[in-house]
Amino acid sequence: MASSAFFIICVLHSLISVTCGAFIMFYLKEIFVFGHGTETARKLLGSTPHDQLLIQISDSFAGLLLFVIGCFLFMVAFVRDKEFQGFFAKGCILLHISMALWRVYFERRIEDLGIRLAEAACW
Repeated sequence: MASSAFFIICVLHSLISVTCGAFIMFYLKEIFVFGHGTETARKLLGSTPHDQLLIQISDSFAGLLLFVIGCFLFMVAFVRDKEFQGFFAKGCILLHISMALWRVYFERRIEDLGIRLAEAACW
């Protein structure tokens, strides 16, 4: 029973990671507009061509990393060793908690930056 649940969870996470990674690599501007609004997205994507290129390359690598993690999770889903599954599951839980805390902190900082940029534009 635990083995089939591990398989399903890994495959589900794999599909989500591969899909999100592909969206980040190829549709980043649309994701920024959806998440932050048009004005903030335009400002977050950089003001000079050099900044825009650096941000685009950085986000493309982040999307590629997420895509590779999805492929790795798909491979791990087929491992049948119960001891490894328990170890891997504990590590994933710790990773998810760490990422959630970091995202909450980082997203607040981005929203604050967007608000400051909007206020500076009004002056």
